[in-house]
Amino acid sequence: MDDYDYDLFVIGGGSAGVRCARIAAALGAKVALCEDRDMGGTCVHRGCVPKKLMATSASLSGVFADAQGLGWSVSSGFDWSTMIDNIQRELTRLRGIYERLLDNAGVTRVTGRGRLIAPHTVEVAGQRITAERVVVACGGIPYRPDAIQGGELALSSDDLFTLPEQPKRVVIVGGGYIATEFASIFSGLGSEVHLVVRGDTILRGFEQDLSTHLQSALAERGIQLHMGRKVSTISTHDSAARRVSLDNGHVLDVDQVVLATGRRPNTAGLGLRDLGVALTPTGGVVVDEHYASTLPWLYALGDLIERVQLTPVALCEGMYLAHHLFGTPRPPVPYRLVPTAVFTTPPAATVGLTEAQARAEGHEVQIFRSAFRPLANTIAGREERTLMKLIVDAQTDRVLGAHMVGPDAPEILQGFAVAMTCGATKAQLDATIGIHPSAAEEFVTMRTPVPS
Repeated sequence: MDDYDYDLFVIGGGSAGVRCARIAAALGAKVALCEDRDMGGTCVHRGCVPKKLMATSASLSGVFADAQGLGWSVSSGFDWSTMIDNIQRELTRLRGIYERLLDNAGVTRVTGRGRLIAPHTVEVAGQRITAERVVVACGGIPYRPDAIQGGELALSSDDLFTLPEQPKRVVIVGGGYIATEFASIFSGLGSEVHLVVRGDTILRGFEQDLSTHLQSALAERGIQLHMGRKVSTISTHDSAARRVSLDNGHVLDVDQVVLATGRRPNTAGLGLRDLGVALTPTGGVVVDEHYASTLPWLYALGDLIERVQLTPVALCEGMYLAHHLFGTPRPPVPYRLVPTAVFTTPPAATVGLTEAQARAEGHEVQIFRSAFRPLANTIAGREERTLMKLIVDAQTDRVLGAHMVGPDAPEILQGFAVAMTCGATKAQLDATIGIHPSAAEEFVTMRTPVPS
């Protein structure tokens, strides 16, 4: 069959799918896209955007407290429903922007979840649509561990953005991005927070110094950490909406439990297995360097391929694939230098290799590390310290990694991502004049390496 309805059909209206669809259309392809929930996907509606707005709200409690040391007399109150209503209003606005982007690009929008029923053929809400090429970009869904008895009583992170009431006591299970960010959010908004982590450190896979430093900072801000523990059961009880029993026998009575134990590719029901598409053990789509699956007409992007599950990476993948199929080839996505941030309070950010990764790759490294109280903390009476760390190749002097915990860490590390993409060396950082007084200047004034 070579008489198709479309040149390209995209299943999924998140960051990767929308970018691929509208760029392909701009390059002259006839494109359609289906989405069964909200245009904009996880990032806009159940991830980055609402989470950052909530994190900003939560961080203000510390600002109000610190303001007294700078001469302000502040009385503050917080209303959960006002925050949620305003966030949802903003998300509605963003959804409209995504819809208009597709409409203005000439992409046909179809409402419903697509399912592959034959080669080059997608069914959406009873409608059969054919396309020369199909892209699946359906994102991820929260993972719920089967081992937790009563796990159905817990919420996932998706539920938190429309939660009608603020839980005054909450257990959060997990130690990654989502768990630590929501622990900070609820703590900053005044809730009693218990963070249950099965390992001995949060943010596994991050720079170890960053994880350790942030873990201490979260504890200092009142989050109760239960490290090396697992949840055995979740139940209801007369004295609490939720009773959580840990594997050491400890019992926590709270209002809500949140399972923030990671996400899995949203591939169930797409018909991939029936067509013989190779999948990973967790349901991700196996793709080559051009995002083609094991079927030559079928491609996959974003969280479905389990590479780097971040919105800017998904956007780059969508752009790459559109040009690969319909335009001029572009450079591959630079997975090695992806900056990322954890929007806790204080925030953390990182780009490049960790010290462990650099040593494992055989680099002879120099480590530059500084921990200090920012100026605002000294006068506010807050003991919390900022951490900065550089990983440098001793042979080439090239900066391999930069890591930070402290105010404005995401903003500062974005600039370092640019510098490292350009091949910045430690000598070039040393030759850079700092902005004084600022925390950021510490990155260009660290002169003495940490003894090995």
